[in-house]
Amino acid sequence: MDIEAIAQERRPRSLAQGLSSLRTCLVKCKDKAVDLGRSIKKLGQDDPRRVIHSLKVGLALTLVSLIYYVRPFYDSYGISGMWAVLTVTVVFEFTVGATLSKGLNRGFATFSAGALGVGAQHLACLFGEEGEPIVLGVLVFLLAGAATFTRFFPRIKARYDYGILIFILTFSMVTVSGYRVEKLLELAHQRLSTIIIGGATCIIVSIFLCPVWAGEDLHKLIILHLEKLAIFLEGFGSEYFQSVNEDKPVISTEEKTFLLGYKSILTSKNMEESLANFARWEPRHGRFQFHHPWKQYLKIGALVRQCAYRIEALNGYLNSDLQAPPTFNKRIQEPCLKITSESSKALTMLASAIKLMTDPSLASLHLHNSEIAVDNLKILLKTTSLEDTELLSIVPAATVASILIQVVKCVEEIYQAVNELSDLANFKSAVKPKVSPEKPQAQLLIHLGVVKPVVNIGGNKGDVVVTVLDDKIPENENNSRANYPDQPL
Repeated sequence: MDIEAIAQERRPRSLAQGLSSLRTCLVKCKDKAVDLGRSIKKLGQDDPRRVIHSLKVGLALTLVSLIYYVRPFYDSYGISGMWAVLTVTVVFEFTVGATLSKGLNRGFATFSAGALGVGAQHLACLFGEEGEPIVLGVLVFLLAGAATFTRFFPRIKARYDYGILIFILTFSMVTVSGYRVEKLLELAHQRLSTIIIGGATCIIVSIFLCPVWAGEDLHKLIILHLEKLAIFLEGFGSEYFQSVNEDKPVISTEEKTFLLGYKSILTSKNMEESLANFARWEPRHGRFQFHHPWKQYLKIGALVRQCAYRIEALNGYLNSDLQAPPTFNKRIQEPCLKITSESSKALTMLASAIKLMTDPSLASLHLHNSEIAVDNLKILLKTTSLEDTELLSIVPAATVASILIQVVKCVEEIYQAVNELSDLANFKSAVKPKVSPEKPQAQLLIHLGVVKPVVNIGGNKGDVVVTVLDDKIPENENNSRANYPDQPL
C-alpha cells in the first residue's frame, strides 16, 4: 500500500515536470523564432537591394526552368536543359559586374573548351582504338596543367580565374565522355546552347531589373571612407584637449562612437579590389563611362587606409593614462586644432568633389591653411624649453603632434590622387563666384545699386559710410534695376 501511494504521488509530479519542460522548450523556440525574424528584418532594412536580388534570382530560375517544363523546349534540348538552371545558380551575383564577369567567363570558356574537346576527339580517332585513349589522356594532361598554371598569374587570377576553372572542367568532360558517346557534337551543342541561355537570362535580368552597379558601390565606398576620416579629425581635437579646456563639457562614452567609424577602413582592401575588378566588366551607366578609371579609386583607397592607420595611432592617445603637462598642451593646442579642423574640411571637400564629380581644387585652401598650422606647430616644438619640463612627460603630446603632421601629408597625397581622378574622369569644373577683376567688391556693389553710399557731412570728405542692403549680387545691371526699382541712378 505504501508503494502504491508513493507511486500515485510521483505521477502528478512527473507530469507537472514534463509540462514545465515542454513549456520552457516552447518559450525558447518562440524566442529563437523572434530573434531570427528580427535578424532577417534588420538584414533587409540595412540594404533593401538584398531582398530585390533574391527575387531576381528566383525570377531568373523560373524563366530558365521553362526549358524543362515546356514540351517543345524539352524536345530540343532534353536533359541538357538542367545546365541552364545550373548556370543561373552559379552565375547570378549581387552586382551587374560580377554577373557579367561570371557569365562571360563561363560562356567563352565553355565554347573554347568544347571546340578544343571536339577537335581533340577527332585528332585522337586518327590513332586507332588503341592509341585514342592515350592521346586523349596526354591532351587532357597538357591542357589542364597549362591552364592551371596560368591561374597563378595575378592579373589572370583576378579577372579570369572562374573562366579557367570552367575551361578545365568542360574540356575534360568533353574529351573523356566523347570516348564513349557517339553523338558528341549534338551533346556539345545542347550543353553550350543551354549555358548561353542561362547566362543571357542572368545578364538581362541583372541589368534591366533594379541593377546594382559595382562601380557605383565603389564610388560611394571611397566617399564614405573620406567622410569617416573627416568626422574623426573633426572630433579628435576637442576630444584630446578637453582636459585643458575646463569650460567645455566632457563627451560621454556613448557619444564617442563617431570616433570609431574609421576602423572599417582598415579592412576594406579586399572589398575595394573586388568592386574595382567587377566594375571593369560593366557597361556605361549613369555618370560612369565604359573606360572609367577604376584603378585610380584603388589608389585613393590605399592612401585613405594609410591615413586611417595614422588615425588609429591617434585614437590610442585619447584614453591614454600618460598625459603631458597642461602648459605644454596649451602651447600646441591652437595649431593642433587648426590642423585637425582644416584637414577635416579638406577631406570633406574632396568627398564632395568625388560625389558630385567636380574639380577638387576648392580643397586646396584648407590644405594651405593646414600647412601653415604645421609650420607653426614645428616652430613651437623647436622653441619649447625643456629646462623645467621632464622630457618623458611631453612625449605623448609631442607624438600626437608628430602624427598630425603625418596626417596632413597623407591628406595632401589624397588630394593629389583625387586631382588625378578628376583629370582622368573629366570631372566638371567647380562653380566659383564670378566677380569682375577690374572692380573691387565694394565698388561693384555701389555700381549695381546694392549698396547706397552716405557721405559723412561733418567729417572728412574722403571717408564714406556704406550700408549693405542685400548680400546677393545681381548678374547684370538690368537685373539689378528690376530687383531694386527704388534705387537711385
